[in-house]
Amino acid sequence: MNDVIAEIKRDYIYELAKRSERADGRALDEYRPIQVEVGLIGKAEGSARVKVGNTQVLVGVKIQPGEPFPDTPDTGVIITNVELVPLASPSFEPGPPDENAIELARVVDRGVRESGAIDLSELTLPDGKVWLIFIDVHVLDHDGNLMDAAALGALAALVHATKPCERYGYGPDAPLPIKESPIAVTAVDLDGEIMLDPSLDEETIASSKLTVISGLQGALAGMQKSGTGTLSVEEIARIVKLASSKAMQIRDDLFGGSTDG
Repeated sequence: MNDVIAEIKRDYIYELAKRSERADGRALDEYRPIQVEVGLIGKAEGSARVKVGNTQVLVGVKIQPGEPFPDTPDTGVIITNVELVPLASPSFEPGPPDENAIELARVVDRGVRESGAIDLSELTLPDGKVWLIFIDVHVLDHDGNLMDAAALGALAALVHATKPCERYGYGPDAPLPIKESPIAVTAVDLDGEIMLDPSLDEETIASSKLTVISGLQGALAGMQKSGTGTLSVEEIARIVKLASSKAMQIRDDLFGGSTDG
């Protein structure tokens, strides 16, 4: 019975897509409402809760001094972790991070790192140590497009984070050296129709999914392709163009166009 219902839902979504329509009434390039709240975790140096439609993530940032990596002694360290809370989805199971959690953590980490969102060279300390930045993403409710919600939550938490200098004897507290504002935009391919911000139903039946991360000037900071389907060069170029434009809109709506501290 469940298979029959799933097949009916699949056919319905595909038929709507052929008419450039979606089950929730959005345009193909339209996002669900985005809500961002910051400063929710008192013991964290920075935190943010992001809702994209019914998808919800909570991101906490912890900052502490520590040893740098041997190959990069003059730069700070970023460590990103994702927890898929079992209550957020029937498909999430307790235990060590699975491949989905690992992929999500890598995409979030790549967006921050490759965009130069934080100037890691400014995170050195006078005693040879550096600031260690831990980004912890907790998925609270999964209704599609976790990539964008998690990446946006990480950015918002970092923008509002404070280095606890005073606690460790390094002078007054100070904000992180934010230099970029990477925004992730995810698209799915439904039988040749490109949709942004897929719902869980759309994401589940899509043959391909592509996440594009771009910075303030539109420079690409990363892409992540998933799904068994293929995308042509023309489709990828179209998605990149759509994603860059949508990222600028999201950035302007939520951060006033820039997050440069």
